[in-house]
Amino acid sequence: MTHLPQEIIRRKRDGGVLAAEDIHSFIEGLTSGRVSEGQAASFAMAVFFRGLSIPERVALTQAMTQSGEVLKWNLPGPVLDKHSTGGVGDTISLALAPAVAACGGYVPMISGRGLGHTGGTLDKLDSIPGYVSQPDIETFRRVTAEIGCAIIGQTADLAPADKRLYSIRDVTATVESIDLITASILSKKLAAGLQGLVMDVKFGSGAFMDNAADARALAESLVLVANGAGLPTSALLTDMNEPLASAAGNAVEVRYIADYLTGRRREARFHEVNVELCAEMLVLGRLASGIADAHARIEDAISSGKAAEIFQRMVVALGGPADLLDHPGQHLKAAPVIRPVHAERPGTVQTIATRDVGVAVVALGGGRTRPQDPVDHAVGLTDLAGIGETVDRERPLGIVHARSEEAAEAAARHLRAAYGVGDGAVEPGAIVLERIGASA
Repeated sequence: MTHLPQEIIRRKRDGGVLAAEDIHSFIEGLTSGRVSEGQAASFAMAVFFRGLSIPERVALTQAMTQSGEVLKWNLPGPVLDKHSTGGVGDTISLALAPAVAACGGYVPMISGRGLGHTGGTLDKLDSIPGYVSQPDIETFRRVTAEIGCAIIGQTADLAPADKRLYSIRDVTATVESIDLITASILSKKLAAGLQGLVMDVKFGSGAFMDNAADARALAESLVLVANGAGLPTSALLTDMNEPLASAAGNAVEVRYIADYLTGRRREARFHEVNVELCAEMLVLGRLASGIADAHARIEDAISSGKAAEIFQRMVVALGGPADLLDHPGQHLKAAPVIRPVHAERPGTVQTIATRDVGVAVVALGGGRTRPQDPVDHAVGLTDLAGIGETVDRERPLGIVHARSEEAAEAAARHLRAAYGVGDGAVEPGAIVLERIGASA
């Protein structure tokens, strides 16, 4: 039977259900070039308006997974990973991967670059001198096997159909489709040969999903489709109504992780999310008897310094400096202008427009609005005040790291506008709202 692209598009446009064979044929055509960009755009728009059933989402995810190489591992422990839907100050990956590796898991993490107001793990790694963030597959395999984790960027060999379809979605206003987001995220994770995945689905003023209901819908789709495609997956809904870490940028976030892993500075909010995600991974990988046991194992991996040791070994194995954790200031670029930003009046932080904090980092040059934009790794924000904190002449809203005085002043205006400061006491909300899917 011939699966003509235009007939597949018409069927979905008219609200029909696509057979798995139709979806696989369309994605194979997208990869080979048989399906044109116009047809791919029409398909994306039809899916955006008509939606996909769970079986259709599973078929799309599997087809995109099979469009390139699918890694297979032969390791003495479970192959696990985490994916975040993105936010501000979300540098969990750099702490999580070595912590899970310290507990017997193997974490081959394929990360992305930042786009819009959200930071990208790959950009943070690129701020480490010498670190090869896009090695060949064999190096990726070797470092994962020897160290227990490797954090790199997406290679052209894994899920190439996703790369092509995403670029089309990006220019056709179909990025927000939960069906297409689900297939995009999971196809890359399935191609990495995982045996367990935890999704960190963000909601709030700094997330792509600004309310918990939309985040829950995405989390449920990811968990259902991943498990339907054979990948044991669970999800946590976590709060992004304020930056997760008190640092936002690239080199400043790597320095934050150096302080976190070595114990020089360990913020409670960031630590809670890291421990909860790590614990969920240990349970999925059967490396712990339950959540309580997993919590204890992760806390020990971090407090004992094992996670820090593994992170340092990973950095060296991928070309970075051997004393990064002990002396981050000797290796990470610093901005020439560093100054505090004070609120216009003293008071308590009531609200934070977290997306605008991320936009301030982008405006400094620390992010991008187009995929081809360069990034200034040195700039960013540190010591950001959290909801419920008192700010005054002693305690600023944050510290700006800028390339020039003009850029610093512009970032200061952004930051003041993003913070709502008042007189009443405020209790921050729960950081982990809900767990969805397989969990003990």
